[in-house]
Amino acid sequence: MTLYVIEADGGSRGNPGPAGYGAVVKDAADGQILVETAESIGTQTNNVAEYRGLIAGLTSLLALAGDGAKVEVRMDSKLVIEQMAGRWKVKNEGLRPLASQAAALARRLKVTWRWIPREKNKDADRLANEAMDAAAKGRTWTASASSSPAGRAVGASGSGAATLTGGGPAEDLLLFETDDLGAGVVTREPAGQAERTAMPTGRGTGWRPPTSVATSLYLLRHGETPLSVERRFSGLGDPELTPNGIAQGEAVAARLAGEPYGIQVIVSSPLKRARATAEIIAARTGLEVVVEEGLRETDFGDWEGHTFTEIQRRWPDELAAWLADPSAAPPGGESFGEAARRVQATGDVLIERYEGKTILAVSHVTPIKMLLRFALLAPLSALYRMHLDLSALSLIEYYADGPAVVKAFNDTSHLR
Repeated sequence: MTLYVIEADGGSRGNPGPAGYGAVVKDAADGQILVETAESIGTQTNNVAEYRGLIAGLTSLLALAGDGAKVEVRMDSKLVIEQMAGRWKVKNEGLRPLASQAAALARRLKVTWRWIPREKNKDADRLANEAMDAAAKGRTWTASASSSPAGRAVGASGSGAATLTGGGPAEDLLLFETDDLGAGVVTREPAGQAERTAMPTGRGTGWRPPTSVATSLYLLRHGETPLSVERRFSGLGDPELTPNGIAQGEAVAARLAGEPYGIQVIVSSPLKRARATAEIIAARTGLEVVVEEGLRETDFGDWEGHTFTEIQRRWPDELAAWLADPSAAPPGGESFGEAARRVQATGDVLIERYEGKTILAVSHVTPIKMLLRFALLAPLSALYRMHLDLSALSLIEYYADGPAVVKAFNDTSHLR
């Protein structure tokens, strides 16, 4: 079943001339626009603009839904559709790099290609024309109330604007415990960032051999749950692992029980999905599981168990505030600022308590991304650029002579 539709277009006034592109991502079930993106690209040809529109649409979908999403790409450019479908060769040297870039993005998705007449590509055509109008005036296209069905831009992606609109299954945009397949449409640095951005200083640099034994912190996201399958917000709700989630736990346990890991300590979030994953590994390694409250997922309050589409339709203003400001919390829930401080304190305690040991922390999307961000001294917006799969393993090492070093990220080789 196709879950998404991309409609893309591009054009120039003069061919070549002032050019721009537009693309929309829609929910295939009801046609609702989930993301709009457009850009003025100076003086270019029609075909270049069309390919740029396709690339923007594919990039937006990957940010929205991650690798493996099923999508039908619709364009009124016969050339682009036939070339992407492999039925026509790309003969124009100037288009080959763009075609290669688009093909590389498409390989990360499950794509069907469909040519449509211009009159059925109105949304992308509208955006492309707005971008061309801006290019003709030497301006940059920006989203406006007239260009967005929701009348509200939430963020930007790349040099062209990407607007999250009236609703859709965009739950993978951020840190939610859904199926976190991707991250990236919302890239604006949220206001009000007050929490610290570094773990304790004075541990390994990564540029020279360590001068002491590292404290190794493996970070493991738990296995699959019914809510992650359905892409629903899963914070303090306590779903069990699915049979597939248990199998994922067994796979990572088999990996971690052997060399070179040498796990000495297992700590876990108190939530069932994490504890069950941790217990599977503990049974293979002969270790006990220590529960750490600070490793729990963010509390999504009233949004617990809902899809992103449902939340956008029921709490549009609260969602917009939450997307823009880490101090804003879901109704009855916890802000990302609060979660960051909680996770920061927990990380500090773990590194001090188990100094020099190899620790496995079984947790959730938000805490794991937070710990990685702290290690990298990265801003809060870096969270939107990280992708964490279910049962994915990451590694941070801390040395006594420098800052933390991220040595592995989102490793799921044990699942293959």
